[in-house]
Amino acid sequence: MSIAPTFTRAQLESYRDVEVPDLIGPGLRLLFVGINPGLWTAATQTHFAHPGNRFYPALRAAGIITLDIPSTGMTDADRAHLVERGIGITNIVRRATARADELSREEYAAGGLRLRELVDRLQPPVVAVAGITAYRAAFGLPKAVPGLQPDRWGATEVWVVPNPSGLNAHETVATLAEKYAAPARAAGIL
Repeated sequence: MSIAPTFTRAQLESYRDVEVPDLIGPGLRLLFVGINPGLWTAATQTHFAHPGNRFYPALRAAGIITLDIPSTGMTDADRAHLVERGIGITNIVRRATARADELSREEYAAGGLRLRELVDRLQPPVVAVAGITAYRAAFGLPKAVPGLQPDRWGATEVWVVPNPSGLNAHETVATLAEKYAAPARAAGIL
């Protein structure tokens, strides 16, 4: 078992605006999309990394992954496990911030265009955007609701699932797992 890294506030601040590379490999079936990297994510170069983030515990509870991947940072073996399962991870906005409310409308719109281009190029069967507010902002769809979206991106189904951040207090690992399982089933992972 690995020991979780610790960072001072100053150390985390030094990762502001750092980008985290997409985690995408061959056989991509399900592309999870975060809002943007947090500072902890940038520091560890691990998507959805933060001690309070429930992304990996929810994936495990849903059966989407079969390893316990720590929410504080992953190993190369953890990354390989996700890729082997056909799972990829990217973000709408690439730069790291302390909070998503630091992002501009223009950044969301540009990130939405970049994401569409990525999906057009990779053509995964399913995309799952984690966060309804970010989805609405990135794609100019103020009335979008969570779940399967009515419009496909080419052959790709688009889902909006809850953000796994600990700040999203009305979701639990169990409810996140249930909501992440639906696009995983659509992608043939479950």
